[in-house]
Amino acid sequence: MNFYKYLNYNKIWVCIMLIICTFLVLSSVFYFNSRVTLNEKIGQMILVGFRGYDAPEYIKNAIANRQISGVILFDYDVIKNKPERNIKSPSQLKKLVSKLKSCSSYPIFVAIDQEGGKITRLNSEKGFPDTLSAKALGDANNLDSTYKNSEIIAKNLQSLGINLNFAPVVDLNINPDNPAIGKKERSYSANLDIVVNHARQVILAHKKYNILTAIKHFPGHGSSKSDSHEGFVDASDVWQKIELVPYRKLIKEGNVDIVMIAHIFNKHFDKDFPATLSKNTLNILRNDMDFDGVIISDDLQMKAIASRYALKELVLKMLNAGIDIFLVCNNLDYDENIHIKIKNIILEGIKDGEINRKRIDESYERIKKLKNRLK
Repeated sequence: MNFYKYLNYNKIWVCIMLIICTFLVLSSVFYFNSRVTLNEKIGQMILVGFRGYDAPEYIKNAIANRQISGVILFDYDVIKNKPERNIKSPSQLKKLVSKLKSCSSYPIFVAIDQEGGKITRLNSEKGFPDTLSAKALGDANNLDSTYKNSEIIAKNLQSLGINLNFAPVVDLNINPDNPAIGKKERSYSANLDIVVNHARQVILAHKKYNILTAIKHFPGHGSSKSDSHEGFVDASDVWQKIELVPYRKLIKEGNVDIVMIAHIFNKHFDKDFPATLSKNTLNILRNDMDFDGVIISDDLQMKAIASRYALKELVLKMLNAGIDIFLVCNNLDYDENIHIKIKNIILEGIKDGEINRKRIDESYERIKKLKNRLK
């Protein structure tokens, strides 16, 4: 055979093989997506807490059957008022996380609030490294120090198998006496630039170790006078427009994985509902800030909303507002069936025409895109 004919012959076969391979890949993707049931898509929208140093059967089953998107871990049981929840030691926690992940061939979120300082689930008393608070880092205003502090956190999370940190807090410390933010030293500063610059370092350090982050608490909790864990919070008279700017700046940079929404009422956005139930508020993220990542609620059991709304109303309004993931910490109340209740409410809502099936698909695609980064 002539050399050039031989070369052209092989080129044709290479092209044919590339076409076949491309077809097979696209077919497998389509096949995978077509096999995802509505129940499984809804499950990806629910993240729950649980009790135990080992994984309870109901949690393992929920993960295996894709009834939940993942879990959130705590070191303290608020209901029992005891420092006994999920975290005893580094070796125990690593085994727990490994066991949770082994229940599914698909990535699950293993989340934690590891901000540093007072808000740490992994503390030195249980064998984990010490870390500084946001306020201490903001006061020092040394970006290298903040990055190194965050790197300690992220590297430790990676070693344990934890892949999602609900941090950094980007609330401005407008009210230092705020019991939820200022008093707990969770804000870097009242200065906008300091907050943005230090939050950026936290995000970048976590990215280095492939740990997802969630900036919080949109649209701003730093000016409020009370704690949404304890009851209804109306920030209308104290909230300032500058509290939106950290979100706008960080989202524009393209480094924001998740935004957590606060259960704060603010009549400037919605005269009827707090942020987590307000489409008007969430539209600021989607339309004004062009954020197409995952939006997660703060804990559904916090008294700011749990004392005012039934679970059905909460779920339906949050979903229609644009929430992608319902966070239920199971640490202010405890319900092993909460994920099933939420799923059934959503299914009934679709059946009754209160929820558009498209909303589920939108959230599922955002969550799937984020989880693909964990593979």
